[in-house]
Amino acid sequence: MATIELGPASGRLLIRTGRSGLGRRAGHDLVIEAARWSGTVTLAGDDLAGAAAEGSSVQITVPVAGLEVREGTGGVLPLSDQDRGEITANLRKVLQADRYPEITFRSTGVRGTAAEFTVEGELTVMGRSEPLSVRAAGGDRVTGEATVKQTRWGIKPYSALFGALKLADDVQVTFDLDVRPG
Repeated sequence: MATIELGPASGRLLIRTGRSGLGRRAGHDLVIEAARWSGTVTLAGDDLAGAAAEGSSVQITVPVAGLEVREGTGGVLPLSDQDRGEITANLRKVLQADRYPEITFRSTGVRGTAAEFTVEGELTVMGRSEPLSVRAAGGDRVTGEATVKQTRWGIKPYSALFGALKLADDVQVTFDLDVRPG
């Protein structure tokens, strides 16, 4: 068995949002980065070749306070620093960061090959755990993604302009990580 500790020095963990509604042209598609997070990958074997073997596991913890707005595309006006601050404050309010300070993912199974695999697990947001499948590929660098439907976790997608501008229910979580042991 081998254990690999992960965090921001290992790579990037991003959340990508989209817009919907009649007023979607006024808003921005966002890239939100987990600037602070930690994780552990436990490999069933001694190296990455055993990554998709039974007995391998993944655990990730993201403090809600560590989520930062990095980019905003689209919209009538460019995303300002003030906009970023307001979006970050609203994000923490929507996710009830004072009550639920962390988002966690814990795997329940890994299947596939070391080159291409799926991690099944439970994502816990705002105290609610739901199953989530994460698709990944790679070797020493692993990239992957998962689609999170906010309403499955009891999150009401943000809306403005009397509901004409809405955050799309589906958000994409992507990652690009260096997972070499040691």
